[in-house]
Amino acid sequence: MAPRAVGRVMSADSDDVFHPFGDLIGLAFTDVAEGASECTLAVTDDLKNPLGVVHGGVLYAMADTGMGGALYPTLDDDEVGTTIEVTVRYFRPVREGRVTCETEVVHRGGSIAHLASEVRHDGEAVAHAVGSFFVRERDG
Repeated sequence: MAPRAVGRVMSADSDDVFHPFGDLIGLAFTDVAEGASECTLAVTDDLKNPLGVVHGGVLYAMADTGMGGALYPTLDDDEVGTTIEVTVRYFRPVREGRVTCETEVVHRGGSIAHLASEVRHDGEAVAHAVGSFFVRERDG
């Protein structure tokens, strides 16, 4: 499946969701299903820290956004999910190429969802994240 812009996957039946941050870092979803997602980005110099490796915040953003992408298809039309917390463990640096993040919903309760993301480069894990999202009724 070809990558799709981040803003195009946050709603199962709409292509008009605006997600400028994902677009800013070049994040695209390659797969979104109920309870799972996969997103990817190409490493550019703009995403690197002064040490010449991908900034940890970029990998965090991939995990957090991937979690949203996996959670949103499980929500009712009148629900939204917002990040409560995300913890990331970094294993190795990334200097070039493409990074992929696979995410799954581990457990979805009434108002709390728990998710896990694995960030990979060249098939090897470079980071692992777990997070919790608050599921609530959409405002307005």
